[in-house]
Amino acid sequence: MRLKKIDQATGEKPMPDVRRVLNYRPTMFGQPFSDTLHELLHGPSEWSIGERELFAAFVSSKNQCAY
Repeated sequence: MRLKKIDQATGEKPMPDVRRVLNYRPTMFGQPFSDTLHELLHGPSEWSIGERELFAAFVSSKNQCAY
């Protein structure tokens, strides 16, 4: 809520929450987290990339997550 108030006060376009997380602690959530996600979605698997992305979207919707 606090961040949304800051966005409103500054007139900035709101940053998606996932980007806020990646920028919050870049040494933990930035590149290392992004690299892990890339490996999970594009690394070796019995599932296609599309199936993995669909599964991720389904889980996010069940968690009431916008992304």
